[in-house]
Amino acid sequence: MNKLIRHGALAFALAGILTGCNQKASMNSAQQSGSDPTLPQPRRFLTPPMQVPEKANWKPGQTPKVAAGLQIEKIASGLKHPRQLYVLPNDDILVVEANSPETEPVTTPKQLIAGLVTARSGKSAAGGNQITLLRKKNGGGEWEKHVFIQNLNSPFGVQLIGDTLYVANTDGIVKFPYVAGETQINAPSAPFTDLPSTINHHWTKPLLASADGKKLYVGVGSNSNITENGLDVEYRRADVLEVDVATGASRIYASGLRNPTGLQWEPSTGKLWAVANERDEIGADLVPDYLTSVQDGAFYGWPYSYYGQHVDTRVMPQRPDMVAKAIKPDYAIGSHVAPLGLLISADNALPAQYHTGAFISEHGSWNRTPLNGYAVVFVAFQQGKPVGIPQTVVNGFYSDDEKQLFGAPVGLVLDKEGALVVADDVGDSVWRVTASGH
Repeated sequence: MNKLIRHGALAFALAGILTGCNQKASMNSAQQSGSDPTLPQPRRFLTPPMQVPEKANWKPGQTPKVAAGLQIEKIASGLKHPRQLYVLPNDDILVVEANSPETEPVTTPKQLIAGLVTARSGKSAAGGNQITLLRKKNGGGEWEKHVFIQNLNSPFGVQLIGDTLYVANTDGIVKFPYVAGETQINAPSAPFTDLPSTINHHWTKPLLASADGKKLYVGVGSNSNITENGLDVEYRRADVLEVDVATGASRIYASGLRNPTGLQWEPSTGKLWAVANERDEIGADLVPDYLTSVQDGAFYGWPYSYYGQHVDTRVMPQRPDMVAKAIKPDYAIGSHVAPLGLLISADNALPAQYHTGAFISEHGSWNRTPLNGYAVVFVAFQQGKPVGIPQTVVNGFYSDDEKQLFGAPVGLVLDKEGALVVADDVGDSVWRVTASGH
């Protein structure tokens, strides 16, 4: 115990020193957004700089801020780390409550410091390992809350195909029988297919069904920043997998995406899109996280390069053959914003400027000054491709002095009325955004 206390005290002391000597970002979000982001020269650190605000609960009546023409309300609270959302055909909303299974060994001072510092933000709070169902009461704006499924293993993605509900735990996809209108599933889960689960440095497994219901697409993040845990634990990771629903067999659909955390279909083209978290520890302005179309058989660079052929010299052995294959992502969304949710919409009940494009939830930076992310942004699409720069839709998740963190956005869906619904895993709440006056 004394040893752990000494380690904790040392970690906080080191974290304080590192926070005080941060290399501040020199670029704003606009410079690092779009199809051709500005990329400075990489830097190397003995231990990376960190800045994480300390968790502070939402005060009564306090809400995130929204853009002009919008309003926001809380529709659920008291949840256990709500991460992902899913709307059922009868308009009930499923809220996936989960966090990391905490199976990654702490083997370096950096991991110890990072773990303790991020714990202060509330981002590492225990998850519920369950799914809660929200149902809007008739004749009012109140929502009922029901425990829908329990005893899951760090769940994230959810998809309904016919009368079968698929849930992506961190170690595999399981399935449940679904009956419309029920508020609880008591049947035990049935295993469907395994997913890579060693270490679980990146544990979230987003899930998306094909339009015909014959395939499931799964995002599987890497087991490290840039292979520092060895290549053996990266087997079938940093990939998007395609799973055959009839058999459970899977293949690598696309590779080299460090941590693909959101998957969506673009409605005008039918193409698969994803948001991905890029690598850390080479500077406050490197590397921009991104939004990209996901091509069958394509390689997106991780770990050998970023944004096409920008070589990461830290990775050993070097693989110039793989760098040559790397595809540049379609659209940058800023460095260290940590996108965790993606919603592509062709129509909704928000004002017209939000009708065609992608909503992205940015969970927020941990190694950048000033803070970046902690917002829901909108990227407009034209002819099936992103254009312009991201527009902030929801923010105000941290205090003006960047010392207190009230919440952090994750999952995004549209409810039956076309309102934007946002999961907040630090604030343990769910928010609903509508046009002003609605």
